[in-house]
Amino acid sequence: MEGQGEDVRLGANKYRERQPIGTAAQTQDTKDYKEPPAAPLFEPAELSSWSFYRAGIAEFVATFLFLYITVLTVMGVAKSSTKCSTVGIQGIAWAFGGMIFALVYCTAGISGGHINPAVTFGLFLARKLSLIRAVFYMIMQCLGAICGAAVVKSFQKTQYERLGGGANTVSSGYSKSSGLGAEIVGTFVLVYTVFSATDAKRNARDSHVPILAPLPIGFAVFLVHLATIPVTGTGINPARSLGAALIYNKDQAWDDHWIFWVGPFIGAALAALYHQIVIRAIPFKSK
Repeated sequence: MEGQGEDVRLGANKYRERQPIGTAAQTQDTKDYKEPPAAPLFEPAELSSWSFYRAGIAEFVATFLFLYITVLTVMGVAKSSTKCSTVGIQGIAWAFGGMIFALVYCTAGISGGHINPAVTFGLFLARKLSLIRAVFYMIMQCLGAICGAAVVKSFQKTQYERLGGGANTVSSGYSKSSGLGAEIVGTFVLVYTVFSATDAKRNARDSHVPILAPLPIGFAVFLVHLATIPVTGTGINPARSLGAALIYNKDQAWDDHWIFWVGPFIGAALAALYHQIVIRAIPFKSK
């Protein structure tokens, strides 16, 4: 019994945690990792680079396909007299989440796979891309969304207007403040997931845990849609909301349209600040 305390002490020291967690994991030096420099605010040289325009085209095509599939899915559910004969609300959520997963996977190596002005805005605030590229991406995303919704309307013809065109509106029984809050929190979840899934330091530190970045991003979109479809139809993407509203072009689509721009941009800004300041603590790191 006399040496029992010593045995316990030696045993505790012998079997230490091999992988630090929490703050210890964040502060340890990661092998071969260097914090990338912030993107310049203005980079005029990008305008003469083919890769710049190729990335914009990729954003246009991806957002076009995103609106085409998702709005058609919404129209199919709205057309059905009984929800059980179609994919239903869960199917709508899967369509949005699944398309984001597929499209981010396809375009991540070309443009980063934003497919959403709110995501682009959040990454711009974190200095992951220049102002010129951010504005160009947003324009191409909005144009792609408009074209995607227009193709859906050409297929649906008269039914498109009768069924609401997939436009985002605040549902009856909910206030505008509730709709705005739903958009802010929903976009925060999405953009926070984007930052976490694409964090270069985390990928370097956790290289033993393979993570396919588009997967958590797609799941975030899916889960947010499950939660907020009854409130706003789930925007969390200003390009998606603009494309559907512009092609549908009825008063009800424009009455609360500002919510689907202000909410996502606030949510994206909060997610960027939270990730950069709290999670990564970049402003407090020694030079």
